Amino acid sequence: MKKYIGLDLGTVTLGIAKSDALGFVHQVETFRFPKTQYVLARKRVYELCEELEITDLVLGLPKHLNNTDSEMSKTVERFKEDLIREHPELTVELVDERLSSVSANNFISMSGMNHEQRKNNVDAIAASIILDTYLRMKGVN
Repeated sequence: MKKYIGLDLGTVTLGIAKSDALGFVHQVETFRFPKTQYVLARKRVYELCEELEITDLVLGLPKHLNNTDSEMSKTVERFKEDLIREHPELTVELVDERLSSVSANNFISMSGMNHEQRKNNVDAIAASIILDTYLRMKGVN
């Protein structure tokens, strides 16, 4: 089965998750970068793609609850375009992430993490939820 990397892009963080050959989703990391230095985030994504031998990415597209684009939507779409332009062998699918952060925060609340643990894990958990949503939509898991 195909493996994927899931991404949750913010202005200073990139949540990263991966799926394994069985379709299970695992958190990888929350990568931090200077504000709007997306080139560093793209570099990290490509490093992971090479390391994990994965060319299929799932990127969360932030929208408002009424399905209109958010301020971050254009940034995410540009991030996708730049990734593909720099590395044409990559495939990047956009997935609606409207409720991924809410779900991540709910998961964290139920897990009993302290404030520091929350801060360090929310983006990777959101990336896991984005990737899991995609895999479920595709009927993979």
